[in-house]
Amino acid sequence: MQQLRAIQPRIYPHICLIILSLLCASCVISTDTNNNPLDDALRADASPLKKHSVLSDSHPMALWEKSHDDPKGIILFVHGRTWSALPDFDLQVDGEELSLMDGMVEKGYGTYAIDLRGYGETARDDSQWLSPTKAAVDVINVTRWISERHQNIQIHVFGWSYGSVISLLAAQTDPSNIASLTLFGFWMDLDSDLVKDPSNKVLERRINTAEAAASDFIVPGSISQRAIDGYVEAALAADPVRVDWRNEHEFLSIDPSRIDVPVLLMQGEFDPIAPTAFQAKLFTRLKTANKSWVVVSGGDHAAFMETPRPYFITGFTDFIDRFNP
Repeated sequence: MQQLRAIQPRIYPHICLIILSLLCASCVISTDTNNNPLDDALRADASPLKKHSVLSDSHPMALWEKSHDDPKGIILFVHGRTWSALPDFDLQVDGEELSLMDGMVEKGYGTYAIDLRGYGETARDDSQWLSPTKAAVDVINVTRWISERHQNIQIHVFGWSYGSVISLLAAQTDPSNIASLTLFGFWMDLDSDLVKDPSNKVLERRINTAEAAASDFIVPGSISQRAIDGYVEAALAADPVRVDWRNEHEFLSIDPSRIDVPVLLMQGEFDPIAPTAFQAKLFTRLKTANKSWVVVSGGDHAAFMETPRPYFITGFTDFIDRFNP
């Protein structure tokens, strides 16, 4: 994730929500395979990882699972703008505990993490573009598939950075399979504008860099250099080319007054991408009465991989424990 461009006030209609609703009637199919995309040595001490291929609107989505023998609940992790599921949520570095998926399995949860279109093990579709509408529909369809796989229980959705607004848009459109929504690194000013793309916008296929991969580790001493190096290696291996997005103004359709699933808002104390003013606007406008706002002391945009990780996992667990089946 990188600093987002400044945005100016403007009002857009909610037509993309209509499009979202129409698209949600998508076919979802799965085939299961075992896959290990990163170096085996990095995963020697990790919980077993399984890959599913789930069709969403006829496009195969990579979905990663770390299961629990008797889960008290199920979580879907949604990654951010630049990097895919496994570097973000299942980082494996010998001798260190960094994986959020492993941490939540230890707390008694079954976990899944999606690679959105163009990220990780999920290919771009024929258009070569990803959009908020498309990403939200994929989250809806994958959440439905997970729910059906687990006796139709509702799923806890966790969205990080760009994943937070994608998850909000998905929950606003179809909350039927969502038990709770946890948002970390929420970056959007609800009273601002995202400029519409020009009609001639072209694909960039920008090469990702080591500097960009390390940019979210901000607080000195909060994570080892070996862990940062491990993240950079894993991130560049999984996502060598930056995904091209268009129609990001569709995020303006987010209306917190329509969100009535339980919401946990998590904010790193030193996260420059998620300032307090943006969190306050979202929190106060949420319809749901089941909402909490947790500031992770000493944390930045990657707090769940850093020194505050135990506090982060405890706060996350304590909230979603209340909404298990």
